[in-house]
Amino acid sequence: MSKIRVLVTDDSVVIRRLVSGVLNDDPAIEVVGTAINGRASLQKIEQLRPDLVTMDVEMPEVDGIEGVRRIRAAGHTVPIIMFSTLTERGASATLDALAAGASDYVAKPANVGSVGRSMEQVRDALIPRIKALVPSRGLAAAPQAGATARPAPTGGPVSLRPAAPVPAGGHKLLVVGSSTGGPDAVQKLLAALPPLPVPIALVQHMPPLFTRQFAQRLDRQTRFDVVEAEHNQVLRPGMVAIAPGDFHMEVVRDARGLVTKLSQGPAENFCRPAVDVLFRSAAHVTGAATLAVVLTGMGSDGAKGAAPIVAAGGSVVAQDQATSVVWGMPGAIAGAGLAEEILPLDQIAAAIARRLVPSGIAVMTGRNS
Repeated sequence: MSKIRVLVTDDSVVIRRLVSGVLNDDPAIEVVGTAINGRASLQKIEQLRPDLVTMDVEMPEVDGIEGVRRIRAAGHTVPIIMFSTLTERGASATLDALAAGASDYVAKPANVGSVGRSMEQVRDALIPRIKALVPSRGLAAAPQAGATARPAPTGGPVSLRPAAPVPAGGHKLLVVGSSTGGPDAVQKLLAALPPLPVPIALVQHMPPLFTRQFAQRLDRQTRFDVVEAEHNQVLRPGMVAIAPGDFHMEVVRDARGLVTKLSQGPAENFCRPAVDVLFRSAAHVTGAATLAVVLTGMGSDGAKGAAPIVAAGGSVVAQDQATSVVWGMPGAIAGAGLAEEILPLDQIAAAIARRLVPSGIAVMTGRNS
């Protein structure tokens, strides 16, 4: 099987050499070229036709954000992974790049003390993403939207669960999990939803600073009151609480109603926040009145937490393979037989509305006012 061909884009010769060395050490990856800015990256893409591009955010002449815009405007669909700094500015710029069409991001090594440690950080963060975004050649084509049986990540058949009956008192909570490709997917989902009679608790795999920037953007872009969750925060309809980076988020109940609980317990699925933690808490607190949605993402976070939601009588909906940037998390849901529906992203809002919204309220299809 041929290697994954990567183009490395960075204005720093040190970073280009470090990233190229790390990637070339992996037997499944080959660095086929380097570029010093976004303009040169587009030229190299057209010359070399790489399978994936890594892109620094801050570069002279044409920075990473503009580089992504130009690459997408030229019609290239090659996956792009951004290299960002763990700062407020870096977080904002990275979200701009994701909105422009970048596929994912990794943090640049900082304050690690040695070249060896920097290489280890890059290897651990970058290589799994490259392999997830460029799956092995020769796999079966993505299934058609609307099919009732789909190949799981392991290649086995997938069956859908019968729809759970609507709970007597209606649903009380919508929980959402996402990772790679999630920022764009979440924004599109929230923009398409009508007002909901329940709160939304959401885990997006992101580091600190990024989750706050993400929440602020969604608050501006959608009809919902989107916040980076705080400990012991009361959840109310119309509110979206996003788990802060490096904190697990649970939903618990007290005299005030549903509230958030933040903690820094051990990472699960190598993640903190973890979708499994949120989903397990929802199964315990709202049980059959829980609706869970799993969007695009690498790995399998959410599958173990979705199982108790289903066992309690709740419902799970997963994004389909064709519209997912990476069909890891929703694919794990599908493979475990936990989903009632496996849908394209643009149909998930309607599926949520059917379960949560009284009849007669239309689902918005664009940005909400």
